[in-house]
Amino acid sequence: MGRELTQVAPGVWTATAQIWTSLTTLVVADDGACLLVDPGITVPEVEALADEIEDRGWHVEAAFATHAHWDHVLWSARLGDVPRWATPAAAAAQVRSRDADLAKADAAAPGHDRDLFGLLTALPDDADILIREALARSPRVWGRFDVRFAGNALPLVAAAMNLRSRATGIATGDQAMFVTREAFARAGGFPDIALMEDVALSARLKRLSRPLCLAARVTTSPRRWQAHGIVRTVLLMWRLRLAFFLGADPQRLARAYGHAAD
Repeated sequence: MGRELTQVAPGVWTATAQIWTSLTTLVVADDGACLLVDPGITVPEVEALADEIEDRGWHVEAAFATHAHWDHVLWSARLGDVPRWATPAAAAAQVRSRDADLAKADAAAPGHDRDLFGLLTALPDDADILIREALARSPRVWGRFDVRFAGNALPLVAAAMNLRSRATGIATGDQAMFVTREAFARAGGFPDIALMEDVALSARLKRLSRPLCLAARVTTSPRRWQAHGIVRTVLLMWRLRLAFFLGADPQRLARAYGHAAD
């Protein structure tokens, strides 16, 4: 059974958590792409939200944590491997309080995936201003930021990601892609596929213009790279991307990546 949602404005749906009346918000585009804000607290309600999103034919493309408290940084693999944004202050606070917050989550709402807990990507300060100014002074219609890892971890990996993106014109969700409304519509929005939707959208947008590559950096967690090994992760990413461009089924690729239900 899915989670009960209430429509509060066109394209905006909310649900109230079972404890503390915390609010979950979904902003849904015409094609079903969702921005998810604070998915819930208990495991059953987060999983029920995933059921409801699936039943309605929607798909989560990005998430936002309103602040760093443990009950706002929970996640389920069923919601997708998508960028989970936060302010720089919130992302930094979550890194500092991770161990204490995990203990609070285990006590109040046990059973959450600890590997997905608090995986936030911090937007640059004044990201909205940087985007507006970049688009205003350029004929290009989309772009992305450079990326770095929290704590200045893996600097060579981050540099390689940014150089690859500049060379190929392909961006990933962790680089905080942005696009004008008109160009997004002309590109057909995010494709409804299980993995590589950011790469697929980049390929579509490249037909309209090359991307703006902003030097301001988003800060993302290195936890997955460190847990699975740098070389192994790089090889996996390239293997999946090559398979995608050769026409492999995105659902099969998502299972290989570890973010799809069997």
